[in-house]
Amino acid sequence: MSYPENFQFRKIFEINSFMVSPNGTLRVKSLADLLQEIAWKHADSEDFGRNLMESQQMWALSRFEFKIFKLPKWGDEIEVFTGGRGVEKFFAFREFLVRDKSGNILVRAMSSWLLLDLQTKRIQRPDQVLPAKVFDPQLKPDWQPPKILVEGEEIFSCSLQVKHSDLDLYNHVNNTSYIRWVEDCCLELGMQIIEELSINYQSECKLGDQLNLMVYEFSGEFLLKAVLEDKVCFTAKCKGKRK
Repeated sequence: MSYPENFQFRKIFEINSFMVSPNGTLRVKSLADLLQEIAWKHADSEDFGRNLMESQQMWALSRFEFKIFKLPKWGDEIEVFTGGRGVEKFFAFREFLVRDKSGNILVRAMSSWLLLDLQTKRIQRPDQVLPAKVFDPQLKPDWQPPKILVEGEEIFSCSLQVKHSDLDLYNHVNNTSYIRWVEDCCLELGMQIIEELSINYQSECKLGDQLNLMVYEFSGEFLLKAVLEDKVCFTAKCKGKRK
C-alpha cells in the first residue's frame, strides 16, 4: 500500500461515544490517545517500542504540536498515518496525519521524543535503537514543535493533583493526561474550538503530586505553565475560537 507524504504506517479508527465532547466531536485528549496508540503500534512493528523495556530503556515525549482543521464526530471513521521524520541531536521526530474517509485532512501533528535509561533517566542516543529506514538520522524535519515562552497577563490559576487515572505504564503521568488538563482549562476559560495546541513536557509527575497551574493570555492565545514546588512540569500554548 502506498501512503501519502512518505508516511510509513496507517491505522483506521472509529470515533466511539466515549471519545467525544457534549457537542459530539472528538476531544483533543481522545485525539492524542489515538496518536499515542498508532505511535506505539508503529514502533512495536519495527522493534523499537515496548520491547525496549527489556533493555531498561523508554521513550519520553518531549514536545507535541497539533494543528486541527476539523474534528471528526461520533461514528465517523478516520484514517491515521504516522512516520519518522529524522533525528536531530538527541531528539527523534514523529509526524501524524489524520484524514476522513473522503481523504480530507482533519489534523496534522508533530512530536519529538527522547530515549531514556529507565533507571538513571539519562538521555540515550536514539540511533542506538531506531531503524534507519524509519528514522533516517540524516533527515532533519522541516517542522519542529516550538519551545514555548510563557508571557502575558495571568488570568487564572488552580491546583491539580495527580490521580491513578493519570498514570502510564511507567507510573508517570501519561502525556495525554497533560493534554486533558490543558483542554479542560482552555474550554472552561471560554475557548469553544481548539485550533492549535502545543505542549512542552519538562519534568515528570507522579501519583499524589500537587501542581500549581497558571494561565496567561497573550496575543489572543492562552499560555499555561504547571509548577511542582520550584520545578516547571510542562508549558502549553492554545489557540482557537472563543465563545
